[in-house]
Formats: sequence, C-alpha cells, structure tokens
Amino acid sequence: MKYILVTGGVISGIGKGIIASSVGTILKSCGLHVTAIKIDPYINIDAGTFSPYEHGEVFVLDDGGEVDLDLGNYERFLDIRLIRDNNITTGKIYQSVINKERKGDYLGKTVQVVPHITDAIQEWVMKQATISVDEDGVEPQVCVIELGGTVGDIESMPFIEAFRQFQFKVKRENFCNIHVSLIPQPNTTGEQKTKPTQNSVRELRGLGLSADLIVCRCTTPLETSVKEKISMFCHVEPTQVICVHDVSSIYRVPLLLEDQGVVRYLCERLNLPIEMRPRKMLTKWKEMADRSDRLLEHVSIALVGKYTKLADSYTSVIKALEHSALAINHKLEVKYIDSADLETTTLQDDPVKYHEAWQKLCSAHGVLVPGGFGARGTEGKMEAISWARKQNKPFLGVCLGMQLAVCEFARNQFILCFSDANSTEFNPESKHPVVIDMPEHNPGQMGGTMRLGKRRTIFSSSTSVLRKLYGDVEYVDERHRHRFEVNPELKHHFEQKGLQFVGQDVEGERMEVIELEDHCYFVGVQYHPEFTSRPIKPSPPYFGLLLASAGKLQSYLAKGCRLSPRDTYSDHSGSSSPDMDMRELKFLPL
Repeated sequence: MKYILVTGGVISGIGKGIIASSVGTILKSCGLHVTAIKIDPYINIDAGTFSPYEHGEVFVLDDGGEVDLDLGNYERFLDIRLIRDNNITTGKIYQSVINKERKGDYLGKTVQVVPHITDAIQEWVMKQATISVDEDGVEPQVCVIELGGTVGDIESMPFIEAFRQFQFKVKRENFCNIHVSLIPQPNTTGEQKTKPTQNSVRELRGLGLSADLIVCRCTTPLETSVKEKISMFCHVEPTQVICVHDVSSIYRVPLLLEDQGVVRYLCERLNLPIEMRPRKMLTKWKEMADRSDRLLEHVSIALVGKYTKLADSYTSVIKALEHSALAINHKLEVKYIDSADLETTTLQDDPVKYHEAWQKLCSAHGVLVPGGFGARGTEGKMEAISWARKQNKPFLGVCLGMQLAVCEFARNQFILCFSDANSTEFNPESKHPVVIDMPEHNPGQMGGTMRLGKRRTIFSSSTSVLRKLYGDVEYVDERHRHRFEVNPELKHHFEQKGLQFVGQDVEGERMEVIELEDHCYFVGVQYHPEFTSRPIKPSPPYFGLLLASAGKLQSYLAKGCRLSPRDTYSDHSGSSSPDMDMRELKFLPL
C-alpha cells in the first residue's frame, strides 16, 4: 500500500480537496486502484448537524454516512463509492479510544494523546486504506489522505504527530507528503510572494514532516525565478515545485499536474508499478475541459433555496447541473435566489429585493428547488413552484423541494382546495398534513437519525418520463437524507387530479417520485440524485431538467434517449492519444 498525505498551509479552503482528487485521478488513469480518506480535525462525530454555512453541503454516502463535501469530489473525480469511515474526525477518534478505555482495553495504563490517540489514527488509516471502493472489489493500491485545516492549527496537531510516526512505520518508499500552499500576488506590486510558503513548509518540517511536492496555488502561472526560490528555501528540487494556477475549469487540474511530471515523480518516489504511456482516462478529461471552454449556447436555471449566500452549500447540486449542461453542449448559468425574497413580506419590507428575485426567476429557463431544513423561505419556494407549474416551466424538486411541490399542489384552489396544506415540520397543527414525519427515524437525537443512505425506488409506471431518462429500468438505487415524507393516505387524491406518484419504495409505502401530467417537465424526487452524478454520467433527474430547459427533452425521448452526434464526445482535437477509439467517450443512453 502506498500512502500520499495532502496537507495545506497559509489559509484553509486553498483547494486541497481538488488537488487530492486530481492526484488520485492521474494515478487511476495509470491503471492503479485508488482510495481516499478525508481527515477533519473538528470534534463533531460527523458533518450531519452542521449548517451548510459552516463547511458547505453535507455529502451523503451509500451507507448513510454524512460527511464533508470533499468526499463528493473524490467520488466524482475517481468514480468510486466511499463509506462513512473514509471520513475521520477528531470526535470519531476520541470516541473510539474512550470506548476502548471503558471496556478495559487499556487496563492499568494512563490513556494519552501519544501514543493512544496517535495509534488509533494510524490503525484507522491502515484499516480503511484496504477497503475496496471500486465495483470490481479489488483492494486499493494507493490511498490519498487529505488533512483538513492548515498546518499549525491546534486541532490538527495529533494528526500531524500520527503521520510523523506513520512515515517510519510504513517505510519511506510507501509514504509521501504533498503540501499545498498559497502564493499571494498583491495588486500593488503584482509580484508573486514566496514568504508564506517558506514559513508554512518550515513549520511542517519543524513538526517532523518533509514535503515531497509543494503545490503552489496562485492566480497566474508561477514564474521560473519564483519556483527556483521556493526550491532553494524549502529543501526540494525545482521539479518538485508544482504550479496550480487559476484555470477555466477544474477538469484542467489533473492535466496541469500531469503536464508538470507529477506521475513521473510519484512513480519514482513510491516505486509504483505503472508504465509511462498515454492514458485514455486523461484524454477524456482533456475532452471535457476543451468542450467546457468552447460552449456557446447558454441555459439558465433558477436555484431557489435557503443557503444561497454560499455556493458550497449546494456543491453537488451545482456539479450535477454542470455535468448535465456539458452533456447537452450548453454553458450553465445558475441564478441563485433566496427563497425568502420571493415572499410577500419581502415586498413590504424591501420591494427592490422582491422584484429583483422575481425578475431572476421569470428570466430563467428552468426552476430547481433543492433540499434543505427549516421553515424560513418555504412560502417563497412554494411561490416559485406554483409559478413553474402554471407557466409550464421545467421544474425539479429535490427532497424538501418535492414535498413543497405536493403542498403547493394541494393548496391550489382549483385542484384540491386544501388551503392550509402543509408539512408537519412547519405546521404540526395543520388540518391537511400532506407531509408527515417518520417516527421510526426521529428518536429524539438529531445526529444520524434520519432516513439515510442508498435506498431502492421502484417505478410503478411504464410511461414515466424519469423512468425513460434512467434507461427504462424497473428500479433505481439512490441516496436519501430526510425525516419527513409525503402522507401516503392522500395519494389517491393527488393522482385523481393529475399529480402521479410514479416511484415508491420497496414496500410501496413511501412516495419517492412525482410527475405532473400535461407539463413539459414537472418532477419531484424524495432522494438526492446529485450525490451520484458524474462528469460523463450525469444524474437523470438533473439531465431531464436541463434537456427540458434547453427545449431538447421531447426530441431526446423520441430518439430513444440518445443525444445527437454534435452533443457526444467525438471531437478529436487536442487528444493526447491519437490512436484512441473515441467511441469510448460518447455519452451512453442513461
């Protein structure tokens, strides 16, 4: 097993997750099996109880693990399936050590940070690195480990010490450290400054770890003199200083690393069993990056949500939209709308904000209401849903978005006339509770008590649009994260009026998918399809939304769910492997 530790310096949020994912991607393109571990030094057991404004979205795994959004990057880049133990937190480590102490495993000894906490960290990493993450069940050969935060943080000290010991335990030829640092470029001088990186590497070395590769994050390509200066003061060869400047698309990051000889270096440093030859997988990434840069047609989606001030709150949603837009050869424009701004109370308090929000909504080609928790802005979301339904605009509701679509449909005076229809989450006293809680998933504690993880949805209709988008399958397995559900007792009321429940759980008790008759695309899903979207395998619900928004859905369905030739990856320009069969890069029927 080869271990690659990715640390960060100067500032947090520097892009360690993308660097770790990209390193894994170029190694996987060489035929290696790669896994990934994310370490978060906070004391929380997991990310499940965080506000999205704290660390961005909460990513959900197949086994129901609620984890950091970087694990979503790993899954999308490497096309792997991780589990909750691939996310290590200080809380998990201390909990495991305390549980052992209570059971008497350390009987007679004083339990300390060194060696007990540091040993627990090393054991967790070594055990998790051997767990298969690919469909073929093969044990990984390389484990990329990202240490969250910045070097020098008090919270991450036990982890740094653990890896100082770890490098000797697994031997030098099986462990290397990639340090990601910032090269600021003040506007006043325009000069690239190396001092923050020098200090960061010095601090890392003082803690017992030496950087094998220094990845420099900068706005413009690194000047040769700057690279030589970093080499001289940071005790590395110039070839070990890697520049990752701002690029037009994250698909270009693996290509940047490849062009600067990262694979060659890692191959020599870790004695990796690979051949230095052109790699088909990277050709695919270059195709995606080139295509992303030359898109001309635009499609706009109004994202109506509660956490729109921070884009990271909807990372997977945005990625799923981007994957789908790229698949249909359109440039994506996301119009972020705070759902509270669409409510009549905002009209009274701030008319300008109200009208700007409605102008954004009305100018969009499609409407997306993603999942979320809390009552704030729910009336605004229902206003957006009502507008999309009446104006025949493409609409996708995810999790809470689906539940509110059902509430809005029930309230409509010309349909069901349930004027106070609501979710018991927001109005427990509602006379028409169309969305109710699931008692077995709400035992009193907040963390990890929802209906979580991969669950099966059975399609009950052969004419369902979503079923066709999935490839006319009988069922799908998607990830869930909710503790409320549509009231199954009211199902027949909705179906009589044209709102069809075309997908249900295995027992037929939980409503999973809704579709509205006589509408261009009005779909709601209880699950979160964005978590399984991939760059060349876009999520079908989002893909359908983009197709409908671009006016291509009906022709796509009429062609048997196949894209036209101009929308497939068939352009040979810039391919690094001229003899490659480009048919492998075409979009397959979903």
